[in-house]
Amino acid sequence: MQNNRRNFIKNTAILGATGAAFPAMGFESIRHEENEKKVATTRPKVLFFDVNETLLDLTAMKTSVGDLLGGRNELLPLWFTTMLQYSLVSTVGRQYKDFGIIGAAALQMVAANNGIEVTEKEAQEAILGPIRSLPAHPEVKAALQALKDAGYKMVSFTNSSNKGVQTQFENAGLTAYFDERLSIEDLGKFKPDADAYDWAARKMGIEPEECLLVAAHGWDIAGAIWAGWRGAFISRPGAQLYPLAPKPEINEKDLARIAEKLIALK
Repeated sequence: MQNNRRNFIKNTAILGATGAAFPAMGFESIRHEENEKKVATTRPKVLFFDVNETLLDLTAMKTSVGDLLGGRNELLPLWFTTMLQYSLVSTVGRQYKDFGIIGAAALQMVAANNGIEVTEKEAQEAILGPIRSLPAHPEVKAALQALKDAGYKMVSFTNSSNKGVQTQFENAGLTAYFDERLSIEDLGKFKPDADAYDWAARKMGIEPEECLLVAAHGWDIAGAIWAGWRGAFISRPGAQLYPLAPKPEINEKDLARIAEKLIALK
């Protein structure tokens, strides 16, 4: 009898602690929904923007890389994922190289695996040349201006180098829209490492939940949300959210629609 009673109390405690007890589940669910609603209707203190593909159109660089791969454009997604993979390999191994240099190395790897000979110089020229003068996506400037007029503080936050993003913004005419530019070059760890988002929040003197990342990469949005940030996903062609990560509060096809929702927040 006593053993049965002890087991009942123990099991009930476990169920309550995990939120599995029916009364607890109901209250926790309601509380979670209220918190989600509260977060989604209040303004973040700072908007952080990824740069490549989010703001800038990568078509020219993709064309250059595709040409070097003998016109085999089906290899472009493999090249980008290989570049991302080895940026994370570098981070885990406590190493740092410019993101563009890692991209060139990844391009050589993909080319070699497909019987295409590409030199280090050719790979770097195919990436670093076009990436410096990428144009902004058509809706970007008007959307950024609308957000700026609405009083938002805006910061770019990129895996590219400081010099690289400075050159990109100057050539694309985006410099005036941003209050600050942050590059992980100053940290030496690539997004989506959680330390990168923590570092960016500290740099701006705010808490993680006061940050919102705008990005066109599912891995970037996932990393930000896991680090306690909020997220707005631009579902540009070919971009997908990671199904195993929490969903961002905003998911739209371009920055103009995202800006409308952000401006509506109080």
